[in-house]
Amino acid sequence: MTSTARKSLFDEMTEDETDSNYSAKDIEVLEGLEPVRKRPGMYIGGTDANAMHHLFAEVLDNCMDEVVADFADRIEVSLEPDNWLRVTDNGRGIPVDAHPKYKDKSALEVIMTTLHAGGKFSSKVYQTSGGLHGVGVSVVNALSTRLEVEVARNRQLYGQAFSQGKALGPLQKLGAAPNRRGTSVRFQPDPEIFGIKLKFSPKRIMQMARSKAYLHRGVEIRWKCDPSICEGTDVPPEASFHFPGGLADFLKERMGKKNTITGSMFSGRVEREGKHGSVEWAIAWTPQGFGEADGFMNSYCNTVPTIEGGTHVLGMRAALTKGLRAFAEISGHGKKAAMITADDVMGTSGAMISVFITEPEFQGQTKEKLASAEAARVAEGGMRDQFDHWLAASPTDSAKLLEWVIGRAEDRVKRRKQKEVNRKSATRKLRLPGKLADCSNRSNEDTEIFLVEGDSAGGSAKQGRNRHTQAILPLKGKILNVASAPKDKILANQEIKDLIQALGVTIGPAFNVDDLRYERVIIMTDADVDGDHIAALLMTFFYTCTPGLIESGRLYLALPPLYRLSRKGVSAYARNDEHKQELMAGQFSGPGKVELSRFKGLGEMMPAQLKETTMDPNSRTLARITIDAATLPTTEALVETLMGKKPELRFAFIQEHAAESIDLDL
Repeated sequence: MTSTARKSLFDEMTEDETDSNYSAKDIEVLEGLEPVRKRPGMYIGGTDANAMHHLFAEVLDNCMDEVVADFADRIEVSLEPDNWLRVTDNGRGIPVDAHPKYKDKSALEVIMTTLHAGGKFSSKVYQTSGGLHGVGVSVVNALSTRLEVEVARNRQLYGQAFSQGKALGPLQKLGAAPNRRGTSVRFQPDPEIFGIKLKFSPKRIMQMARSKAYLHRGVEIRWKCDPSICEGTDVPPEASFHFPGGLADFLKERMGKKNTITGSMFSGRVEREGKHGSVEWAIAWTPQGFGEADGFMNSYCNTVPTIEGGTHVLGMRAALTKGLRAFAEISGHGKKAAMITADDVMGTSGAMISVFITEPEFQGQTKEKLASAEAARVAEGGMRDQFDHWLAASPTDSAKLLEWVIGRAEDRVKRRKQKEVNRKSATRKLRLPGKLADCSNRSNEDTEIFLVEGDSAGGSAKQGRNRHTQAILPLKGKILNVASAPKDKILANQEIKDLIQALGVTIGPAFNVDDLRYERVIIMTDADVDGDHIAALLMTFFYTCTPGLIESGRLYLALPPLYRLSRKGVSAYARNDEHKQELMAGQFSGPGKVELSRFKGLGEMMPAQLKETTMDPNSRTLARITIDAATLPTTEALVETLMGKKPELRFAFIQEHAAESIDLDL
């Protein structure tokens, strides 16, 4: 449209058309802590159990900052009835004198009611701190029905109460406190935010407190839980946590009785001279692994858990990898040293690292990933020399570790080459179906193919996928029921031929799971009756024609949501009607209209929504299809009954189980 055309159109608009209901009165200004209550997810990641326990983490982090600064050596955590939680330290106590900028308010009230207020933005008060975002305790206040603070300073006890982020009155003098110092915060999370059913988990709170004790050798953390809360659980009503060995003690407890590659773990602590910054670590290598995962990594910055790792973890991996490569070269394994990667070194290890640095930078308000480049230098610089000395001090253990790491590297390279050969061969031999949107990864490692219902869902899935590792095969309608069809009809069915060609396998006794072009096969259909029917037909096909696919654990069922609930900027997805009712009674209970959207099919979901809820490995939920050998006869009979050639068996089954069916309101 030309500028002339635009001008003429605007000139033709009447005053009524331009003067809509949108005016200055519609501009909303949120003051104080109102933004926190309106958008809690921006500050604590949501309104679920993880978010509510994050409130405790924020208060505990403040106490630990006093410990790290050498002003406190004891913290008390007490879980009380009615979901009250008290956290007390014996540090300096929050300042209670009048704030120079807000003369009518004490520093305590400013800290509790103002975002980005605190003593951690410079190194004058805290050289290292976990609370640099400056919103921690004020957010706790904003999201609590009631919060009570007591401060003991200069032999005097002060107190003030708050509700939903606002002071209930001025700071009060409560009397003399000659033998007490520090801060006590007692709070009750607001059920308007978290729902009336959500409660603190005594086990989780105790474990969070216990883990902090490992991170600073000089602190004692005392735990107390009201007997009415911990009764019937394995949580003691009282306990005291103090670990002089630091992370080494933590790792020993986590490792249990597992055998290790080396006789001793590699652990230590280094403080840099002339600069603020220290690193403590502990790592042990075991051939056994840890459950389903190869290993684990616990990382912390200024006592704050960094669940997603970050630069300090990268520094640790670099120090260990470079150190072991150098050791391999001087040990006569120079050619093999080059193939060693950080994943080979970490392998099935259990590792922990804790750094203390000034002004750390985190990704996200909840501090789950450390982004400070300084942390990588602190970790790598502190660990590298110590690792070299550790390797040189025990030649026998070092040789065992090097042999194990080189073995893992050789196996990895061998598997990769074999998978590349298999995938190339499969690609050359197969005429891949034209509607298959294949992934670009040349090996099948960490790849997956989604079998989706129709071209509409296939279009959304193709836009939302990771093109490197995720392939999409749209299927037209309901595939053939192979349980009641002869073999020649099965092989002649176009949808089944496309499916077999895409997977690169042969059906029947000649099936070989090593021929599979993808690591995972995922059935992704609509969350309705038709979708369930298509999923049942596909599972019947795999059960009947390629049972080895299921036995190897390669077949999965995606669980897309049926509903989207949203209120006041907070949204959640519900898998089915039952899950929707749970969310309505929990997270979305209380005042305020809940907007409810129902997805009639995957094709109606935006690609970003489909990715977030169903395709992204970091946020999705998959159900693995398995065959239990103990119930195999029952499974075979059930497949024959529901999918076989005799309709009278299905009719009898429906009559017998009709009372268990769900009213679909069709």
